[in-house]
Amino acid sequence: MQFILTGFSQDMAFRVFAFERMGLDRVRTKYVVKADLALVRRYGIQVQELPLLCRNLLLRSENDEQTRHTLTFTEDDMCLHAKGCAAAKDAAAQKRKPSRRPASVNVGTAWRGHHAGQGAFTQPSTAAAAAAGQAGGMQRIDGQKITETT
Repeated sequence: MQFILTGFSQDMAFRVFAFERMGLDRVRTKYVVKADLALVRRYGIQVQELPLLCRNLLLRSENDEQTRHTLTFTEDDMCLHAKGCAAAKDAAAQKRKPSRRPASVNVGTAWRGHHAGQGAFTQPSTAAAAAAGQAGGMQRIDGQKITETT
């Protein structure tokens, strides 16, 4: 047996989904499933999920001998679905790997340079000193300023 969504309509506060059941003998039978949109919002169900949830309701009720051609997606069904989604979300959160190492206070200091008040003395390279015409001068790096001392 297969259920095919043929369309939907809006009836006051209900979304009404129309389905056709195709049996093994290829005979089509019409079914209608109604879902209350206020309850859908209350349980956090996305409207895009409703057609599939209604089809699953039809599949579950298919084995029932007293199956009616008009069904309602009840609050109990919505509650059951919301609990299942919450359980899956919790399981996924517990499955996530924790970070490998904690964030350090010194993150990014290697490329940010020295902070003010933390000067360093460096010897200029010989090629730079020869190009500038200086022999053996010292440079003080203070933050972003380079000052020369002799």
